[in-house]
Amino acid sequence: MARFQEVLDKHGKNLELYVPVVARVHGPTHPEFLKVRDYYDTLMAKVGAEQTLDLGPEFAKLREVTHNYQVPQDTCETYAAVYTMLKELDEAYGL
Repeated sequence: MARFQEVLDKHGKNLELYVPVVARVHGPTHPEFLKVRDYYDTLMAKVGAEQTLDLGPEFAKLREVTHNYQVPQDTCETYAAVYTMLKELDEAYGL
């Protein structure tokens, strides 16, 4: 769990900034990202509220909706960055 916290510390502020922006910009053409935002919000709410984290369901949903974090070709670098950071968090959690 220490690795997860390390990755969260590394990417947390950027994710907080990027996820809402990407949802606003790409949500109309990529409605799956609106689900990504919702799962991310749930994940962060759990991180903030619990000592013992069970984030497995949220990461499973993120992998499903993102097709294992495959970035759509018609999106921006920020969209790609969000997927990269979420994938790193997922991998760190799964260790």
